[in-house]
Amino acid sequence: MTGRHFVPAAGRDWLLPLYDPLTTLLGVRRFHRRLLEQADLAAGSRVLEVGCGTGNLSILARRLNPATEVTGIDPDPKALARARRKAQRSGIVARFDLAYCEQLPFLDASFDRVLSALMLHHLDSNAKVLALREVCRVLKPGGSLHLADFDAGDHVRGLHGFLASLLHARHAGVVRSPVLDLMQDAGLAHAQEVARRVSVMGPIVYYRAVRSPSPGAAK
Repeated sequence: MTGRHFVPAAGRDWLLPLYDPLTTLLGVRRFHRRLLEQADLAAGSRVLEVGCGTGNLSILARRLNPATEVTGIDPDPKALARARRKAQRSGIVARFDLAYCEQLPFLDASFDRVLSALMLHHLDSNAKVLALREVCRVLKPGGSLHLADFDAGDHVRGLHGFLASLLHARHAGVVRSPVLDLMQDAGLAHAQEVARRVSVMGPIVYYRAVRSPSPGAAK
């Protein structure tokens, strides 16, 4: 994976120590809890978080659902190191792997749930397609994706838009993306917008989609 571009969890490596205090201040944990309520994790489920950053959502998922198996992936090794330390300090058993969402290092039909929070907008259009196809591939038939992200049309507004202009100026985060269409094009079924929430960072939308339980019936 050496040489591949990615946006660090905090936008810049030197900002990483500020990432957790800032996201706590901005109330991100509340959005994580809302996403986990939507995902309705069952005992024995295998759960994957795509773009886990410093591991907050994965750790919370395991804390609230101790009978699940949780794995987080991210291309940022420094963020993953923090995630592992936090999990160890909290006594939480979770796995954190270095990987890109466009090429997940897992077998087909490996997970019951895939989670993603405030990550998709960091990807350019091609990477979004590849990532969602990979999500569909690693989901078990009947398994579901639960995704929260800034509104595809409005996420450049508010505090997030300001931060993005400073930290991700050359990145594709400001490109509008039809998330539901992308989910369907990736082979996911029943793509839907579940809820919208207002935040100081900008409007956040919750999405859900399912890997069709019937082979060949992607839509």
